[in-house]
Amino acid sequence: MQFSGGMRRKLRLAGDQKSACYPHSLQFYLQPPSENISLIEFESLAIDRLKLLKTVENLGVSYVKGTEQYQSKLENEIRRLKFSFRENLEDEYEPRRKDHISHFILRLAYCQSEDLRRWFIQQEMDLLRFRFSILPKDKIQNFLKDSHLQFEALTARSLPAVQSDERLQPLLSHLSHSYTGQDYSTQRNTGKISLDQIDSLSAKSFPPCMRQLHKALRENHHLRHGGRMQYGLFLKGIGLTLEQALQFWKQEFIRGKMDPDKFDKGYSYNIRHSFGKEGKRTDYTPFSCLKIILTNPPGQGDYHGCPFRHSDPELLKQKLQSYKISPGGISQILDLVKGTHYQVACQKYFEMTHNVDDCGFSLNHPNQFFLESQRLLTGGKDIKKESIHPETPQPKPSVQKPKDASSALASLNSSLDMDLEELEEYFST
Repeated sequence: MQFSGGMRRKLRLAGDQKSACYPHSLQFYLQPPSENISLIEFESLAIDRLKLLKTVENLGVSYVKGTEQYQSKLENEIRRLKFSFRENLEDEYEPRRKDHISHFILRLAYCQSEDLRRWFIQQEMDLLRFRFSILPKDKIQNFLKDSHLQFEALTARSLPAVQSDERLQPLLSHLSHSYTGQDYSTQRNTGKISLDQIDSLSAKSFPPCMRQLHKALRENHHLRHGGRMQYGLFLKGIGLTLEQALQFWKQEFIRGKMDPDKFDKGYSYNIRHSFGKEGKRTDYTPFSCLKIILTNPPGQGDYHGCPFRHSDPELLKQKLQSYKISPGGISQILDLVKGTHYQVACQKYFEMTHNVDDCGFSLNHPNQFFLESQRLLTGGKDIKKESIHPETPQPKPSVQKPKDASSALASLNSSLDMDLEELEEYFST
């Protein structure tokens, strides 16, 4: 497979040739692709495949595999993302080609650790099992005959053009950690949440990771830099203004006997920096679940991270008991954690604390948890505008256009490492 920065040179194939390339709606991916594609298409195919596999994971733990509801929801997602799934459909060449190339892209991205390989293989197996289950009986033998059922392990060395292309290595490294949803950098509730509301909101609408950080801050009047980064950007995402954030952190740190001048000199700059008012003036976005789970694990004395990923099972059980989760609910959550389905475990926590059987979304972000919680609790109304501690009027946020696949991943690759490393350096004081 070769890549270029310009337009992809499409293969000009007749109908019979197309059928010969991809004779079935599923495949064992025995041969890597060999055509030229653009970097833009590379990114787009990779992100769509990642979205599909995330759906496969969520459905696999939310529904019994093979049931009508499971099959229907998975088929709808495959249709939406324009992947192949059924035999005897017209115009199936492009969906099958997309399926073929995107599989190999993610195979390369997820071969970098045992945990990533295990996750990728499990989701691909479930996807193949679904496709095989709906394969017409008269097509099964043909598929098995064409596939030969002989496998050879694939590494980056199997695709020398990919291995040697320095443009792709950062992209492949980031794909396994990439988040493709809303970034929550601009909120319609900016300035509408008062500082007096945060305690009650933390108990009702914060995900466990942020609820844990808020509790630690209130008890210790301090958080180490990893906790300040994770919690500070979350609060920014739910609507705190810069002025509110400065007041919130200063009040809490002073309760911990910190001198006000020391806070102004050592911490105020960091907070302004996170709001894009200092340094490179980057508008930093709240951390996604994937970033919290996969990067910067907490050490002793830290409270950041994901409780479902980083907590001892017994401590997690005690925490869930303190949140009034039923014994049966705790068992369900711990089973999901044991299966390394951390985001789904948090989604189950959401359903139990909000008394819903199916929340109707796939949880990928702490700020998504907050917004969905408020939507349920307020009936879809905006959070009541604060009447305490009036703030300086904030400029109206600009309307953001939806990001396409290439801009989302390009933004991730170009800014994630540099910006967050710089921000972490400022916060480490």
